[in-house]
Amino acid sequence: EILAGSEWPGLEAETHAGHWRRMFDAARVVAQARRDGRPDPAAEAAHFDLLSRLTLTDDPAMQRLAAQYLDVDDVLAVRDRMIGNGAIGGKSVGMLVASAILRKDEPLLAPRQEAHDSFYVGSLVFHHFLVMNGLWWIRRWQREPSTFLTGLEEARELMLGGHFPADIIDQFEAMLDYFGEWPFIVRSSSLLEDHYGNAFAGQYESVFCVNQGPRETRMAGLLDAVRRVYASTLSEKALRYRERRGLLDRDEHMALLIMRVSGTTRGRYFHPHAAGVGMSVNPYPWNPRIDVRAGVVRLVAGLGTRAVDRTDDDYTRLVALNTPELRPENNFGAIVKYAQRRMDALDFEGNRVVSAPLDEIVGDGRDFPVDLFISRESHDAPATLTFDGLLERTALVADLRLILGRLHRAYDYPVEIEFALNFLPDGGYRFNLLQCRPMQVRGFEGGAPTAEPPADADRRIVSQGAVIGPGRVLPLSRVVYVTPGVYAGLGLGQRYEIARLIGKINQASRDRNLLLLGPGRWGTSDAWLGIPVSFAEINRVSALGEIVAMRDDLIPDVSLGTHFINELVEMDMLYFALFPRQPDNVVDEQAILRESNLLASIVPGAAKWEHAVHVFDPVPGSWTLYADAMRQRVTVVETGA
Repeated sequence: EILAGSEWPGLEAETHAGHWRRMFDAARVVAQARRDGRPDPAAEAAHFDLLSRLTLTDDPAMQRLAAQYLDVDDVLAVRDRMIGNGAIGGKSVGMLVASAILRKDEPLLAPRQEAHDSFYVGSLVFHHFLVMNGLWWIRRWQREPSTFLTGLEEARELMLGGHFPADIIDQFEAMLDYFGEWPFIVRSSSLLEDHYGNAFAGQYESVFCVNQGPRETRMAGLLDAVRRVYASTLSEKALRYRERRGLLDRDEHMALLIMRVSGTTRGRYFHPHAAGVGMSVNPYPWNPRIDVRAGVVRLVAGLGTRAVDRTDDDYTRLVALNTPELRPENNFGAIVKYAQRRMDALDFEGNRVVSAPLDEIVGDGRDFPVDLFISRESHDAPATLTFDGLLERTALVADLRLILGRLHRAYDYPVEIEFALNFLPDGGYRFNLLQCRPMQVRGFEGGAPTAEPPADADRRIVSQGAVIGPGRVLPLSRVVYVTPGVYAGLGLGQRYEIARLIGKINQASRDRNLLLLGPGRWGTSDAWLGIPVSFAEINRVSALGEIVAMRDDLIPDVSLGTHFINELVEMDMLYFALFPRQPDNVVDEQAILRESNLLASIVPGAAKWEHAVHVFDPVPGSWTLYADAMRQRVTVVETGA
């Protein structure tokens, strides 16, 4: 707060009156005239229109919001903290606009909002970096469908070893001196990110800089982080995302948002007390009392990395904001079983992000809101991270509902936010809004199917649990079933082979209503927890089912707000979890395996995996999926059996 409110002079590095400096200097003259009592609203509006289009966004919907909530002073403040020239990208604009919406429309929240003092690396720095390091033509290839995956390894090596212009290095050094040894994160903020219709969630890297040690070491870490984010623009994952969204030919320059990490030092560790993802529409109404329009939050202790990526078999707290006391678990034993046990933090000694047991990082609990986060079934029972006190005895639920509702109304669209929480000695807290983007959502508020399954049809698959996506009736033309009992016995390398095989089946299933059903977590980075496919390997799937049958203690942590679920939602893909050990959940494996296995004919050479992967094309109209999102039920029936 002290630094953000100081008279820090900014990063302006141009020693001559270049084009960019002249434009901003002219705007400063008009802004100063207003402060001197000589306002010229027309001139201010003209300067804002010009500078906002150059610096903020060319997306019409975001331009509307920027014009409504930002002004010339806001654009000049961005310029004072900008490294290089160009636009600041979608993530930066979303954060600035959302903060301004709350500041202007909900001023009573201001005392609980953390000040931010972020820096912005302009998109033209990326442009110059490409030219300076011999990457321009490789970058051009990525705009053509026939060559967009050409030269990626060469490009990555050039980027990770790339050099920066001397004036940019000078500005990076000034920023580093401003932060001192406080940790920061280098976040992607590309020109196409976080717009209406294209979230790019999880496509590009964000890199934490623990920022400890000699200045030279810290500077090297900063430049490496910038290079890593730049290199992620040419990853196969990101390029295939752009291909799916029809964006290969769009000019995608990478700007950066460099943010101070919100948090508290605890010995060798640094982290916020809590963090999370909030959505203004709840696509997972697991109880009839839940109002989908009230929003939902995915809450974790420590860094928010655990809230946006599924990296292990730990769990998070899911909070429906109109009924925060409700939980998907139905007794305290289940609550204990599915509570968060590990948290993420920055390790000052190891100079890295670590994941460790909660008690190891929290230690004796001093300066940590234990009474708000921890519950016990009895006095001598183990402590469980439930967040019950936080939800029941603070204003957090009301504040989150107010924040999400206000942003939803301003955007005139569902929104998704990322945030961090830090608690003060007096019992209050500070809320740090880290990101806001339009939520890629379709039809969740009217999710009932158009028809009920026929009463006399054979129920082959029934899921009564987590369902994400609008209700639908889907005649299935291909079913892929990964046999849980076989998959559970495979080694690590074999599981990766199965994931690649799924990708080949996916590629061969164009224009089909494809149901993909398998054990554990789809898209996991840990093959012991499920099937480690990339999204590009399942992007033609219509419905994706996770069978909770690999381990007794493994359930799908419903991944609202995670990057994987964002991609499913963007593609209008139905997700459901199936619990075969629970009542009203059915997988008729015999009926599935009775169908002729087409695997070897679809993927030549794959016959050795027929015992693990069963693929069949139902007789047209015979297998139909009925999804009821409001009642959280998916039923697949067979007629004419």
